[in-house]
Amino acid sequence: MLENPLAAGLGLPREPPPLTLVIFGASGDLTRRKLMPALFSLFRKGHVPGLKIVGFARRDWDTEAFRGLVREMIADQDGGSAELADAFLRGVSFVRSSESADSYRTLAENIRTPAGRLFYLAIPPDSYEPTLDLIRESGIADQGRGASGVVIEKPFGRDLASARRLGDRIASVFPENRIFRIDHYLGKETVRNIMLFRFGNRIFEPVWNNRYVDHVEITMAETLGVGSRGRYYESAGALRDMVQNHMLQLLCLVAMEPPVDQDPDTIRDEKLKVLKSIKPIGKLETAAETVRAQYGPGVIGGQSVPAYRAEEEVDAASEVETYAAVRLHLDSWRWAGVPFILRTGKRLSRRTTEISIHFTRPPLSLFGNREAGPPPHNALVFRIQPQEGITVSFNTKIPGYASDMRAVNMDFSYGSAFGEELPEAYERLLLDAMVGDSTLFMRKDEVDAAWRLVTGILEGWEAGGGPALSFYRAGGSGPESAAGLLGGGERKWRRL
Repeated sequence: MLENPLAAGLGLPREPPPLTLVIFGASGDLTRRKLMPALFSLFRKGHVPGLKIVGFARRDWDTEAFRGLVREMIADQDGGSAELADAFLRGVSFVRSSESADSYRTLAENIRTPAGRLFYLAIPPDSYEPTLDLIRESGIADQGRGASGVVIEKPFGRDLASARRLGDRIASVFPENRIFRIDHYLGKETVRNIMLFRFGNRIFEPVWNNRYVDHVEITMAETLGVGSRGRYYESAGALRDMVQNHMLQLLCLVAMEPPVDQDPDTIRDEKLKVLKSIKPIGKLETAAETVRAQYGPGVIGGQSVPAYRAEEEVDAASEVETYAAVRLHLDSWRWAGVPFILRTGKRLSRRTTEISIHFTRPPLSLFGNREAGPPPHNALVFRIQPQEGITVSFNTKIPGYASDMRAVNMDFSYGSAFGEELPEAYERLLLDAMVGDSTLFMRKDEVDAAWRLVTGILEGWEAGGGPALSFYRAGGSGPESAAGLLGGGERKWRRL
């Protein structure tokens, strides 16, 4: 079954029962780069012995042709062998799709088994609603004795109204506890560790509040530009693409209250409370609380790169932001007065995703570096990519006769601490969906609450409430105006 009968991690089986996974959009890039390699990795580790995979796409292929392509998709898997690949491919088949109901009837015949069914929509967002309609009308989600579920990729709408419409359409086919809105960031090992780090260690939770925390930064920086995604990015922008989903989910994990148990809905209830506690940002607040910018030409890795407006399928006068920074305030007992400052951008100097919690300074500065001024804030940093781990920054005495100090780091790295390869994010999330564990997936009310906040900002920008679009050099650290969100004084962004 795909239902989650037990608390996550407390008895929920980590091996799914016999299951048929139908991949809509099986000819696409997501299937090639992420899904098939992750599924084969799970298979060779023995996690999905009863899995059947059905590719569903418009290409003029048959099962043998599709198997040949899948063999190429999994060819680079470490630890794989020809025998393992052959065994995996025996569970792979293909059905050609079309916009008519005929292909869905053919699909229905191919998956008519007592096993559960999981439908993965690896298709463009504008195809979600018509595809869901055809799934409902064909009855393929209802046939058989096993439970059915659906995995759907972001974006979940482009504003609050469209997100609600899509949510209603999904709910007309699948119950909420079998809808898995996937955010691959939540499958990363360091992200999954945030709750355990907080609630599994006595030494951190007592200082996890506004008495000891000065501010929190969440950074998602990329060196890449929009590449071939210009058309999509013109309709999205950084705020929709990164802040509404990935970044707000990370904020929730940092700011949530301790759940009373590990049940997925208990955890998601606490995340929802965080989203509801964020003060809305409307057109009167956007100038003070947000920054939007776009990259110009520059140099990255020794190579000249074009401005966003010169990218393929981008308007030469585009006003779309490739960098967005937002300062959020939570109306909660724990976090009142602590700003959460989020920034994300393309074509920056370094690829990194991290959460940094900056603690208040001691009330009396007995020590310090007399030349450098007051010591920096102690910081706790969750490094999410590219090298997953945790860093604690604290001040220590510089060797010598004076009582001067400087900041040093104590590092924990997943790559070296456990001596084993980390599972790829899609591996964990696919396995969770197969066993019915929805802990790391967004619930409909979470999506709505996140869009409510982001839609307010978008409407403020569109109404001319500011801020004006600024520009930054590709290969730099972003627009200078973003420094203002830290409030001035001694607060500074962590260096990329």
